Amino acid sequence: MELERIRPMVLRATFHAYELAALTAAARYVVESAPPEIPADALRQLERLLADYDAQVRNLSGPSG
Repeated sequence: MELERIRPMVLRATFHAYELAALTAAARYVVESAPPEIPADALRQLERLLADYDAQVRNLSGPSG
């Protein structure tokens, strides 16, 4: 994995497919079976992140991808 700071609050991340798959699987696991002490706001943010990820993956496998 490689991280690059583009602007103070913007990072660019480069992953191998298996690294991104591991992070995504861990995020889905947390969303689906989070213990009660995980704040609801954190879970909602993670759910939005996964929804954005899923949309981007669909775009990759579309006609131009």
